Amino acid sequence: MTIFALIFGILLILSILLDSFESIILPRRVSRKIRLSRFFYITFWMLWSLLGRKLRAGNRREYYLSYFGPLSLILLLVVWAAVLVVGFALVQFGLGSQFSAPEKIVTFTTDLYLSGTTFITLGLGDVIPRVGLPRFVVVLEAGTGFAFLALIIGYVPVIYQAFSRREINISLLDARAGSPPTAAEMLRRHCKAQNTTEMVEYLRDWERWCAELLESHLSYPVLTYYRSQHERQSWLAALTTILDVCALIMVVLDDIPVKPAKFVFAIARHTAVDLAQTYGTPPSLTTKRLSQADFARLCAFLVANGIAVCDGADVERKLAELRGMYEPFVAALSKHLIMPLPDWMPAADRVDDWETSAWDHFLESTPRTLDRAIRRD
Repeated sequence: MTIFALIFGILLILSILLDSFESIILPRRVSRKIRLSRFFYITFWMLWSLLGRKLRAGNRREYYLSYFGPLSLILLLVVWAAVLVVGFALVQFGLGSQFSAPEKIVTFTTDLYLSGTTFITLGLGDVIPRVGLPRFVVVLEAGTGFAFLALIIGYVPVIYQAFSRREINISLLDARAGSPPTAAEMLRRHCKAQNTTEMVEYLRDWERWCAELLESHLSYPVLTYYRSQHERQSWLAALTTILDVCALIMVVLDDIPVKPAKFVFAIARHTAVDLAQTYGTPPSLTTKRLSQADFARLCAFLVANGIAVCDGADVERKLAELRGMYEPFVAALSKHLIMPLPDWMPAADRVDDWETSAWDHFLESTPRTLDRAIRRD
């Protein structure tokens, strides 16, 4: 019995140390499927999202879902620590629980108590190991507790720094592509009257953003659950909008350089595919975001805003081919994370987030009068 407890305790300790090393320190995606952190997130998200899917889309659902990312991170650290405490207690139990304790009778509860106080480096000294090997285990556990605390202190700031970097471009997208963002609105605001230079420069910024998103969210998958601060914004909506814009530039729009859009499309598609594979969710092959009638309205909208559109019967087919390269993956992410995908065109009554405020009705001038106030567009 004791030998099995000793072996099982050692296995628990090694598995948690390996899992925490792979999750925090190792800068690459781990393909091994049997991992505590992976099982934890699959189970916890399944339970958490059950209620989220029942809530009506809106502020209340986003507010509820926004708790999952930070809360899951804290709970994962607690689970790691708890399993390590149990693992070291099993090792002490397997070694015969050779302690001096006030109650004289040593049980597994005493092992847990000594392990807990040692791991958090409290060290009350009321339970003391009597011989060499249990003493060595106590020292080893105290060192592990210090190292674990240091990892936590270094891990949490890295997560929030990556989250902050991600959100900067998403916030900038509000004024440049609308709320929620759409490809047609982004092109209208940048390429009206064939002024495409700014659009090309802006796409280069998103090429780097997609690369940073891929690197940070593969290294720290918990970031995919961190939701943006505004209801109508998300990293998935931003990524999809950029893919939509690049697809339109490559096959639908005329007189706009294709090469920059091709580069951005490549890294953005790579990001969507790899992040979808992280959850093992198969591509959604039934997603239809742009019907034939919607495509006609999209082209009419672009032309009405002074954006040249290519002629030809195969333009819609080519666009559908490009969409088929990324839409199944972003749709799978959307379903798993409960993050809605953006439309291709803005709604008629759309108002950007930056234009809305609870105090606007007290002001004589509001952001909606901006276009009338400035000298030129």
